[in-house]
Amino acid sequence: MAITNWPIHDRPREKLLQKGAAALSDTELLAIFLRTGITGKSAVDLARELLLHFGNLSNVFAANQTSFCRIPGIGAAKYAQLQAVLEMARRALSEELSTGDAMGSPNAVRNFLRLSLANKPHEVFVGIFLDVQHRAIASEELFSGTLTQASVYPREVVKRALYHNAAAVIFAHNHPSGVAEPSQADKVLTQSLKQALALVDVNVLDHFIVGGGVAWSFAENNLI
Repeated sequence: MAITNWPIHDRPREKLLQKGAAALSDTELLAIFLRTGITGKSAVDLARELLLHFGNLSNVFAANQTSFCRIPGIGAAKYAQLQAVLEMARRALSEELSTGDAMGSPNAVRNFLRLSLANKPHEVFVGIFLDVQHRAIASEELFSGTLTQASVYPREVVKRALYHNAAAVIFAHNHPSGVAEPSQADKVLTQSLKQALALVDVNVLDHFIVGGGVAWSFAENNLI
């Protein structure tokens, strides 16, 4: 049955307008994004099929064009729309970090990092460079590695901090395994970076590990 034939209070778009986006299920939100279905399937049916195929919203967002477009009724246009939505979300969060105290907006930092790192197939190490008021100056992918580790060189990190004239920095890297917990190597690296940057008066405020939809914080666990 077409969504237009549903009772008004059950239609995803009308439900969102009446109750707010938080009241909708993942399937309903994705259906609003898809807008239309195909012959024999509503937008809700297609959304449900996408979620069943990929497992969850995070995996839908992380899908490449080839795998995304394998679902009947889902083409390149919808893939492009999804990537545009994700990039707008990243930019909005980046703007929030650049206009306010990053340490005063921990959720914005977490959401930005999760959108940027959560589903990368290899390990990536990122630095968010901050001014004296802890506003973001730049976010850079500093190093990338294999599925198990990335080689991070403190001297190169110091050079980038000086280049941006940063007063502080927040680090983050992902664990493709999905386990957002620090290894002993992660702890040693964090302390090495902290010591190296202290020599040029740059404070390391936090180090996040992103995995499994979680952004784990060194600062919140008293490890920095």
